[in-house]
Amino acid sequence: MTKITIVGAGNVGSQAAFYVALKNLGEIVLIDVVDGLAKGKALDILEAMPLAGSDIQITGGSDYALTKNSNIVVVTAGVARKPGMSRDDLTEINAKIIKSIIPEVVKYSPNCILIIVTNPLDAMVQLAYKLSGFPKQRVVGMAGVLDTTRFRTFLSQELKASVNDIEAMVLGGHGDLMVPLVSHCKVKGKQITQLLPKEKIDAIVQRVRDGGAEIVGLLKTGSAFFAPGLAIVEMIESILKDQKKILPCAALLEGEYGVNRVFVGVPVRLGKAGVEEVVELELTSEEKIAFKKSVEHVKELIKKI
Repeated sequence: MTKITIVGAGNVGSQAAFYVALKNLGEIVLIDVVDGLAKGKALDILEAMPLAGSDIQITGGSDYALTKNSNIVVVTAGVARKPGMSRDDLTEINAKIIKSIIPEVVKYSPNCILIIVTNPLDAMVQLAYKLSGFPKQRVVGMAGVLDTTRFRTFLSQELKASVNDIEAMVLGGHGDLMVPLVSHCKVKGKQITQLLPKEKIDAIVQRVRDGGAEIVGLLKTGSAFFAPGLAIVEMIESILKDQKKILPCAALLEGEYGVNRVFVGVPVRLGKAGVEEVVELELTSEEKIAFKKSVEHVKELIKKI
């Protein structure tokens, strides 16, 4: 039986667990340091399964022994942003949390694939990779899938088009310097530049960069969780079912895009081995400059941990 562990039973982790259960992807273990939180949410999800027609099993607790022999471990644990905070402001506190989690994960599931969601994403994936000692294929970060779905949403609203007709991709670090690729954005095969004026496109690109902050500002007591939860499951499903989908994820670059030994968002092929290939897209000169700037910012964050 496939086993999926989610560390962090807050909004993002519990929402991801719920989606995994609905899709019947495998046995689920929910872990959290807060006494009773993971167990209570796991029980709530389990009690919903008869309504979903699913016999999936989910357990929760704080003991990592429950996670033994997991195929995939997702780490969502960490402090969420408050209004006025950037993801970067979480670096030091969330690094401590990652340092407490990864050794436990490695101890009980030495062959798992690690999906990191904790912010600031790129720096936390780099730290998890270093601590785990795993090969680069088995450590990946979720960010680009979320940023890209926001891009598609805003374009759909602006163009009154189906989200299913929109192709989009967001690269770079998961932060204010992320790079929505306008040159690779199409609606029913038509370039977005043929459909919208530059000022409209620029406004949408900026809204994508501010997408998380916009929701934090509205909620005031937390950050987004519905879209991040489903973005995580998109990655889990591609890995477990060996779908080999090309998805934007934080992966270790070793020369691709002119970057070395840094985790940053790029299109990757996700299959049963994890990150099976980094897909190199042709970027415009403007996109290359923006991507390089984003990578430099990620490098600065990494120095802080």
